[in-house]
Amino acid sequence: MSEPTLPHHRVGLVVPSSNVTVETEMPTLLRRYRGASFSFHSTRMRMHTVSPEELRAMNAQRVRCVEEIGDAGVDAILYACLVALMAQGHTDGIGEHARTEAAVRTQLAERDLTPEVTSSAGALLYALRALGAGRVALVMPYVRPVAELVVAYLEAEGVQVTDWRALEVSDNAEVGCIPGERVREAARSLRLAAADALVISACVQMPSLPLVQAAEDELGVPVLSAATAGAFTLLESLGLPVDLPGAGRLLTRDATVGAR
Repeated sequence: MSEPTLPHHRVGLVVPSSNVTVETEMPTLLRRYRGASFSFHSTRMRMHTVSPEELRAMNAQRVRCVEEIGDAGVDAILYACLVALMAQGHTDGIGEHARTEAAVRTQLAERDLTPEVTSSAGALLYALRALGAGRVALVMPYVRPVAELVVAYLEAEGVQVTDWRALEVSDNAEVGCIPGERVREAARSLRLAAADALVISACVQMPSLPLVQAAEDELGVPVLSAATAGAFTLLESLGLPVDLPGAGRLLTRDATVGAR
């Protein structure tokens, strides 16, 4: 008797041109999943330096990228650059992640396409709510002025940032090469007593998968990253039970919090 065919989902990734990590970590995570199979399809926005100016210019390429990824007939889309949206802040009380996700849905609906849409920024917020983590500590690769924008964005969304570290790397290609030990040392230096969770990489370009479970075991708080939050939110949006052991507490529970 042949084995039953698993349901298959196409995942579209909208990524900065210099990002290589999310296209490695997201497939690595979701290919562990036993109840479905996934394929990954990318479109790219030009960006090299993580600065407010380049991030705005990158976001301006969104319409073209969404049209391209729509052609692939994807079931879900991840706008995979957390800082590109958080750096834009809030307008009339609405966060840029919510505005961008709504704009992508509207653009695709004009072609009668209805994939699930999330962003790395929105996914991190959703995952923190799923964990019940209203107070967090962060490790970020960004230069300090950009990191401060991320902190301000989270706090405007009701998340208290208890402590944070910025590794002061502005070249996005270099962000993808930050040694894990440097990230671990930054995490160990944080004051975690007041934090409900640690975001060990608030950036989908800074590698995190080898760090999450080890840091959670060592530091005694739930640990997540932009990558694990993205995987969690994609599974939830597709209506799939969350079960990806070995990548932190977030991915070992089926937590639906009704935030989407």
